[in-house]
Amino acid sequence: MIKEIELVLLPEHSADEIFIRDSACKSLNISPERVKNVQILKRSIDARSRKVVFRLRVNVFIDEVPEPEIITGTYQNVSDKKPVLIIGAGPAGLFAALRCIELGLKPVIIERGKDVKQRRRDLALINKEGIIDPDSNYCFGEGGAGTYSDGKLYTRSNKRGDIQYVLKTFVSHGATTDILIDARPHIGTNKLPGIITSIRDRILNDGGEIHFDCRVTDLIISGNTLKGVLAGDKKFEAEGVILATGHSARDIYYLLEKHKVLTEAKPFALGVRIEHPQEIIDQAQYHCLDRGPYLPPSYYSLVEQVDNRGVFSFCMCPGGIIAPCSTDQNEIVVNGWSPSKRNNPFANSGTVVQINLEDVPGSMDDPFKMLKFQSEIEKLAFNAGGGHLVAPAQRMVDFVNNKISSDLPQNSYIPGTRSADLTSVFPEFIYKRLQKALPVFGKKMNGYYTNEAILVGVESRTSSPLRIPRDKETLQHPQLSGLFPCGEGAGYAGGIVSAAIDGMNCADAAFKTIN
Repeated sequence: MIKEIELVLLPEHSADEIFIRDSACKSLNISPERVKNVQILKRSIDARSRKVVFRLRVNVFIDEVPEPEIITGTYQNVSDKKPVLIIGAGPAGLFAALRCIELGLKPVIIERGKDVKQRRRDLALINKEGIIDPDSNYCFGEGGAGTYSDGKLYTRSNKRGDIQYVLKTFVSHGATTDILIDARPHIGTNKLPGIITSIRDRILNDGGEIHFDCRVTDLIISGNTLKGVLAGDKKFEAEGVILATGHSARDIYYLLEKHKVLTEAKPFALGVRIEHPQEIIDQAQYHCLDRGPYLPPSYYSLVEQVDNRGVFSFCMCPGGIIAPCSTDQNEIVVNGWSPSKRNNPFANSGTVVQINLEDVPGSMDDPFKMLKFQSEIEKLAFNAGGGHLVAPAQRMVDFVNNKISSDLPQNSYIPGTRSADLTSVFPEFIYKRLQKALPVFGKKMNGYYTNEAILVGVESRTSSPLRIPRDKETLQHPQLSGLFPCGEGAGYAGGIVSAAIDGMNCADAAFKTIN
């Protein structure tokens, strides 16, 4: 017999297996001898009252032993099977490849960037010297943007596919089992490269191909059918092409335009990355001066409607670092990440304003309208920072009061920050909403609204500013058969897990078409 119950435990008991077992026995009023196992299904922190507790949802196995669960996929050698081209080796592309192998198709991944090990050298150049390789950076390369910008796995995409399948796949390739039970699962930038390498090995060992340093330069089209792609002097052909290039591959959008393949402008969000000392966030969320050894660095989630637009925190990184995520020279783009222990002294989060099509000047029929706007803001930020990826920044209260900060607090952004007037970077409809929202956030979370917090510009790659349309049933482009727009870059995902699920869905769709 299996009983599912909830346990409420103090932080110091939340990882004590014996205490958890005894608590389950007391809750069910049964002897310990009858309990063969207690399996944690979900673990979350409840900090709503003055006493912070952990809530554990568990299965209690009474008089029976649980059967071991196999969490690896069913793979086979596909070296001589029909190929599917997968453009991009981010989570959408990698999980599309794994699913192709399960289905008996040969995945051929074409990735403009380098493998995870080689990427590290280019990231070091970005941080130390402000030099950007447009094909190898925080956004491009094996594993995609998530590999070196946190690895958060929190998602609400349960209607799109099997979230647990994605998490179990990560576990089978080296992630800890904690991601299966934590309410906000997180792998950590320090651990993700090894996991991505393991996934790559699985794809190659089962007959798939991966081509690094291979940027797609043209499409091979016959009539209304995509037959393959060109990547420099290399030609790749297949009956199905899964386009999973991520939200920053602007050249791919222009390549589609060149061939008159339909794309659409879409809303996105844009703002700043805000960083506090982690202890301020801990004190606000845990209601104590010191969180102690049993509580992790705290996170927050804030949202407010300001003048009919949402202003909200995004990609919150406890114990994290602000990273330079530009993909070209003469632009500033910032993001955040955390190591698995989340043990850095700062907490950062994107804080952004929802931008609709009508907010931006230009023709509503221009598919590049929002992309051009995004790019303009990034260039303004670069100029305000003064070059070499130095980011424009301002203390929080100073920003709200239209005051240039006389100095800036210590922060985690390695290329450096420069005191600037951030209202000169954003149009009024963005900065006015931010200025109104931040004091309101301070009322929701004590200590948030402070000049000890720094605003760093700009957080602009929250999602793709374009959508590549696709049929709801076949997942193919309505004008170009054989093209399966996929993941964040096509406008159908927002994070590692949702992108992975979309990659698998596109592989399923390609299988139906090819077979």
